[in-house]
Amino acid sequence: MNIKHTDFSKGSVAFSILQVSVPMIIAELVNLLYSMVDRIYIGHIENVGSQALTGLGICFPIISLISAFARLYGFNGGAPLCAIAQGERKEDEAKSVLYTSLMLAVITGAVLTLIVVIFIRPILFLFGASSVTYPYARDYLLIYALGSVPVLVTLTLNAFINSQGFATIGMFTVLIGAVLNIILDPVLIFIFNLGVKGAAIATMFSQTCSALFAFFFLRSKNAVVKITFKGQRLEKKRCFKIIGLGTSGFVMGATNSLVQLVCNKCALIWGGDLYVGVMTILNSVREIFSTPINGLSSGSSPVMSYNYGARDAKRVKKASNFALFATLIISSVVWLIVVIFPRQLSLLFTSEEELINAAVPALRIYFFGFIFMSFQMTGQNTFVALGKAKPAIFFSLFRKVFIVVPLTIILPYIFGINGVLIAEPISNVVGGLASYLTMRHIVFRELNQMEKELK
Repeated sequence: MNIKHTDFSKGSVAFSILQVSVPMIIAELVNLLYSMVDRIYIGHIENVGSQALTGLGICFPIISLISAFARLYGFNGGAPLCAIAQGERKEDEAKSVLYTSLMLAVITGAVLTLIVVIFIRPILFLFGASSVTYPYARDYLLIYALGSVPVLVTLTLNAFINSQGFATIGMFTVLIGAVLNIILDPVLIFIFNLGVKGAAIATMFSQTCSALFAFFFLRSKNAVVKITFKGQRLEKKRCFKIIGLGTSGFVMGATNSLVQLVCNKCALIWGGDLYVGVMTILNSVREIFSTPINGLSSGSSPVMSYNYGARDAKRVKKASNFALFATLIISSVVWLIVVIFPRQLSLLFTSEEELINAAVPALRIYFFGFIFMSFQMTGQNTFVALGKAKPAIFFSLFRKVFIVVPLTIILPYIFGINGVLIAEPISNVVGGLASYLTMRHIVFRELNQMEKELK
């Protein structure tokens, strides 16, 4: 295994970002296979594929909510603080942040498992299940929830692996689980005839293996900041600091869950189970194409965090600018693909003509203005990387809670079912520009001042 470490303080900023982000993008794409493979196989189960896919789609907001806690403690919370501490040469603090984030992830995962197991029926009906789709949603979510601890541990620890410059190891962490999931899915779903339950078992087992690999790497001599238990304890101040910064990422994940909940409910009201299935396809395609954008943005984050801690303002600005440039190119290509090939994208998830015919125009509406997501992600990640919790939290809420949710509820009264879809492109334009322009005003002014002081 190639244990390569990237030094964020030297060399080309763009090259440093690509060294981190390319393995992260590969890892994210592979990680996406966890759920994509589930959806593809489940959507093609004979006779019940459409209902099973819709039932699985109802679980997505809940799964997003569970995963959001990993952003709270990992990528948006503990990992930037750990990278900043490294830049400041505070190694003991970096280790304490890592330990605290791990413990918070384990405790939260255990609590979430209990909540889902006890309240699974009301939760699923709240998120848009019907009497037809509930059995499929229940079978998947109940088993998935039992793996909440390894899911959160994997995602949290992988953020620390990447923030230390070990992007290849981070990629390998995800590859282990993804390969296992791809192998186990068809075996359990079709050969053992377990259907939706088989997909959930494969995912839970695969995530557990990934969690173990990440844990033992961060305990090894190769890690820059290691997991240590001796002399460590959960301190209230550090917990609040991690949670305070990570809240923006959590809000982003939680509001994704809220938006999916509202979209599923409105789709059910205005279009029935068919359009809940359409929303499942839309969210699936969005996840695929958001992955390289998220990966590049995420790759820039540890570079910015480390250099901000080292007070190298010039490298921080270069990293933020490069992230915007690269993600704009990717998002433009994505938009063209969706416009030209919507039917082919729909065929990935279903072979039922009625569902395909509904999904094709929906994709074109939903992805209009997708390029503005680059501004949202760049602004958001720059705030987080520099430890600026308040604006990061605000813009997480602004796009989803203040724009998407109200419009998703109101616009169907004007445009029918298409109103559910139109809310997304409006939020991309308004939220994206607001986030980025505010970031430029706040952050770049501070960085310019930092440069003057160091001269």
